[in-house]
Amino acid sequence: MKTRTTRALRCSATLAASGLLLTACGSSGSDSGQSGTASFEGRGPITYVAGKDTTGTVQPMLDRWNKLHPKEKVTFIQLPTDADAQRQQMIQNAETKSDAYTVLSVDVVWTSEFAAHQWIDLLPEQRFPLARMLKPVVETAKYRGGLYAVPASSDGGMLYYRTDLLKKAGISRPPTTWAQLTADCPKARKLPEAKDMSCYAGQFQKYEGLTVNFSEAVNSAGGAVTDANGKPDVDTPAAKKGLDFLVGSVKDGTIPREAITYQEEDGRQAFQSGKLLFLRNWPYVYSLAGKSEIAGKYAVAPLPGLNGPGSSSLGGHNMALSSYARNKATALDFIKFMTSEETTATFLKDASLAPPYAGLYDDTALVKQYPYLPVLKESILHAVPRPRVVQYGDVTSAIQREAYAALTGTKSSAQALKDLQKDLQQSAAQ
Repeated sequence: MKTRTTRALRCSATLAASGLLLTACGSSGSDSGQSGTASFEGRGPITYVAGKDTTGTVQPMLDRWNKLHPKEKVTFIQLPTDADAQRQQMIQNAETKSDAYTVLSVDVVWTSEFAAHQWIDLLPEQRFPLARMLKPVVETAKYRGGLYAVPASSDGGMLYYRTDLLKKAGISRPPTTWAQLTADCPKARKLPEAKDMSCYAGQFQKYEGLTVNFSEAVNSAGGAVTDANGKPDVDTPAAKKGLDFLVGSVKDGTIPREAITYQEEDGRQAFQSGKLLFLRNWPYVYSLAGKSEIAGKYAVAPLPGLNGPGSSSLGGHNMALSSYARNKATALDFIKFMTSEETTATFLKDASLAPPYAGLYDDTALVKQYPYLPVLKESILHAVPRPRVVQYGDVTSAIQREAYAALTGTKSSAQALKDLQKDLQQSAAQ
């Protein structure tokens, strides 16, 4: 353990009276001429903390770093695959002021919360090539205009579909609306090889993935979880249409009942094993599915919506530096290494992770090798961020609770949204 360096300026981060907007909070220190950044001193061993690496690509990259920096080796600390569990363990480490965690792989929606509580350091922007990155991705790493993390990967939801079965059923293109999706399923399921397949799944277990899928349904129906000013705005006819699509799909079997237990990996495995015609998931699935029994039999398209293509929730991970860490000079260099265009291109090639750099999406050779890149770029550019709030834990818990109640039939969509509106307003008032 080590005690935290005293900061000259401290303030509390609160929610603005208007709703879920954030108010000013910061810290001051000294480094590189940028006011408010920490003092990046000390070299030696560090740790990298992230969710379980299901792709098998992270340790080889760390091995590359360790070979180049034998006196500044990085140890990989793998947390659970569940994003909520990752967040909780990182918060527990910060609250005990432990130096066990150095560089954190944080979900893009955690930046405001972690920065406001001063669990992560303000970073020097001039040390990173942010101008070459997609603007929406860079914004996820900022809080009150300051850079508190560096984009390592982005994420946009996409619709995976079985090209072979749709083609054989006489369906020439993937669905762009929910109505088309529900109409295509029975046509394809008439095929002998598809008779035991289910139609569609996403991530509907009561965890962060449900917040993502619920938000996408609401946004894709023309609704919003919060309005442009950050106020809760979920008890609306448009939001109800989005939630009704999910609830109705469970009732009529479009979404199989077991999908209520799905997280990302459950859905991927179901799709790869031939149990699903359609799957909403992240780009990492693309390369893994290519090594499965459905290789060459699938493609991706934009998520469907109520009246046309839908809106993804903006996903991805950024790299942040724990305020309580040692050897911060090494840590800063490691963040630069892991977020470089070369490294993120490697993760694109080896794990289908969406890179933050705009140029990689327009590289002709890469697009030829990874034909999903144009779809993914559009998904990211048109994605809608989840609420960027200090009390994000309370907000996402409320969304998960009410959306799950509607999906399992313990509440109507209307009642769930009414209760969610009340919950979000209470969180905003804290």
